[in-house]
Amino acid sequence: MANDEKRIDQPTGTEFVGHEWDGIEELDTPLPRWWLWTFYLTVIWGLGYTIAYPAWPMLSSATEGLLGWTSRGQLAEEMSVADQARVSVGERLAATDVEKLLANPELMQQATAGGGAAFRVHCTQCHGSGAGGNQELGYPNLNDDDWLWGGSLTAIEYSISNGIRQPDADRRQGAMPSFDGAFDSAQMSALVSHVRSLSGLEAANSAGAQLYSENCSVCHGNAGQGDRTVGAPRLDDAIWLRGSSPEAVRAQILNPKLGVMPAFGDRLDPVTIKMLTAYVHTRGGGEDEVIADETSAETVTAESAVDGADEQP
Repeated sequence: MANDEKRIDQPTGTEFVGHEWDGIEELDTPLPRWWLWTFYLTVIWGLGYTIAYPAWPMLSSATEGLLGWTSRGQLAEEMSVADQARVSVGERLAATDVEKLLANPELMQQATAGGGAAFRVHCTQCHGSGAGGNQELGYPNLNDDDWLWGGSLTAIEYSISNGIRQPDADRRQGAMPSFDGAFDSAQMSALVSHVRSLSGLEAANSAGAQLYSENCSVCHGNAGQGDRTVGAPRLDDAIWLRGSSPEAVRAQILNPKLGVMPAFGDRLDPVTIKMLTAYVHTRGGGEDEVIADETSAETVTAESAVDGADEQP
């Protein structure tokens, strides 16, 4: 009787479901076998997953799963591997003198990467996130090749460890005296003009050259080449610590502003300081290490002494 009541769609030969909406009826078309088997397999896979891995929520936790895996446990393992790698690099850095880093490109690269992270934490407040410095405030640009106290690895490490113009007498204390009241208006204009002429910004003048020779050359050099032993900036290039305009040069002569850098030797561990040193050295103007040659009065650079050690431009 039931078979007699079934209605078949003549064009397709498929039974009707028996529902009707405004004259529209639905055919009981069976699902493809491949789709059904795929569905059954996903159900089986899902059940297996919930048994093997944490899945079902409980009142205070969740089912642990037969495999005992957790995302927290996987993270802990990955962090442990990363910590071991850092310890390995740290141990190698601790055992390597800073001036020998250039001889080990792999270790230098690792130190630079770590130094970049440390720089963003400790140094960007003054030198900027891109190490470009701040001319208005007198924070040096670390991307150029002008160095107030030296650009070798050992010189940079010393600056970071000991700071600049800190109370300790053993640390770098270079200072520029104020010349306020030392010159009349004409003399000041001549001196400013001569200082700017050293880098080609103005024409040289004899009056300014005489004043410069008598008052400035002892620190900045006869030709404006600077003096790293006292932190006196170069004046013969296009890089200016506090600006090259006549007004900026005049202000620095009359009322010199002297930058202060904190000493990080008491704040950071030696390995972090080495990493910072490597990072700063690679910013653009890092220089070779100068090593005294015991057999002659000449000097050789670390790059020429060790094969494969590349100098950053």
